[in-house]
Amino acid sequence: MTEPVNQRWKCLVAYDGTSFSGWQAQPDKNAVQDHLERRLAELFQAEVRIHGSGRTDAGVHARGQVFHFDSAWRHGPEKLLAALRGGLPPTIQVQSAETVSEEFHARYSAIGKIYHYQLIHGAWADPFEHPFTWSVPKALDVAAMRAAAEVLRGRHDFRAFSAFGGEERENTVRTLARLDLVEQGPRLRIEAEAEGFLYKMVRSLVGALVYAGMGKLSPARIAELLATRERTAEVETAPPQGLCLMRVHYPAPWEDGGR
Repeated sequence: MTEPVNQRWKCLVAYDGTSFSGWQAQPDKNAVQDHLERRLAELFQAEVRIHGSGRTDAGVHARGQVFHFDSAWRHGPEKLLAALRGGLPPTIQVQSAETVSEEFHARYSAIGKIYHYQLIHGAWADPFEHPFTWSVPKALDVAAMRAAAEVLRGRHDFRAFSAFGGEERENTVRTLARLDLVEQGPRLRIEAEAEGFLYKMVRSLVGALVYAGMGKLSPARIAELLATRERTAEVETAPPQGLCLMRVHYPAPWEDGGR
């Protein structure tokens, strides 16, 4: 029998991040990456390293996380998908698997990401929404939040809206193509899209918008923070459970067809 050829696999995975230690492998072996790599090791009887499009923190969710790995599989993508799904926790589900060229990299080939953040204001999320929603008891001024979002959109240095330490570790300039607020009664969905995001950037943007909605942070002060590039207590980091990675964009032929 001909030996299967080593191939690069691109996979789309969704997960409820509530009970996991984030995406990236951790010493406690309870990250989403840990669970996926354990299952792949069982299937291939060898260590398999996966590479994700980026990290999500503990408690953050994903509908459209992408990862890749290299391995030989002789049975086709449908059986690989079924085998992966059969051995993972029910809160992690691999939704698609396909072979791609070796030039594809889940992280470095990505050209954009979309995150959604769910919150409810002036009320409390019910027990079924709570794991995926930030409850803000005070009613927010959504018009003020939209004015603040207008200042944040565009190309800026977002160092003041990330969780970096003192050292310059990477370029902190990003183009925030969208920062939209969608209202459904007391429920508010904040949609953020950029070519990439800094560490805790989306949660910091959400925290700033909520403070704007409380009257604690004006659009003018947000503009000043962007210019100073200094993180202050004026920018709150929103809690993780409201955040979900919705989609990762890739150039053709690797785009995922609208998922």
